Amino acid sequence: MARGRFIALEGGEGCGKSTQARLLVDALRHRGIAVELTREPGGTPGAEAIRRLLLDPPGEGWGPQAEALLFAAARADHVARLIRPAIEEGRWVVSDRFVDSSRAYQGGAGGIGDEVVQALHAIGSDGLRPDLTIILTVDAETALERTRLRDGDVGDAIGNRDAPYHRAVSDTFARLAGESPSDFAIIPGGEAPETVHQAIMRAIAPFIAEAA
Repeated sequence: MARGRFIALEGGEGCGKSTQARLLVDALRHRGIAVELTREPGGTPGAEAIRRLLLDPPGEGWGPQAEALLFAAARADHVARLIRPAIEEGRWVVSDRFVDSSRAYQGGAGGIGDEVVQALHAIGSDGLRPDLTIILTVDAETALERTRLRDGDVGDAIGNRDAPYHRAVSDTFARLAGESPSDFAIIPGGEAPETVHQAIMRAIAPFIAEAA
């Protein structure tokens, strides 16, 4: 049995990842490809429990080191119980965020460094990488408008952080893609959803051709 493919969608707040993940999964299913739609943090009961701790933290919340450990723990369960079994059984996985979010948020904007995030990922998830990571980019004004439409006045603990933090996230995503261009596809996310979707389909076309 052929191994399934693993595609992750990444980007800052309001870039359209969740919408594009759903569109991608629908398109793959229309082509007869068995595919799982999932998200991070989350995707399994254990990881969803950690998601609640991360996005609505108790007390004063988590420092960057504790936050990185919680994300790594959620990802370890996600990989062990959903992602790896699916791809080994020949199914595709499309995930709304994966380890590069931790590299951008905790490693870059949070200041703990990429080596720390990568080490945690090696321990928790055996360093699993997507076959392709798609980074959606939007300008700050579009991101803010979309986030307000999505969340209203009630955001989560990470989305509500200040503008310099989110600029650092975007800058880190750009740096990661520049360092490993074969691992990433950068797609402007500010266009109409169908336009963005078609760009994503072009980016994964070689994988679809192999599955035909």
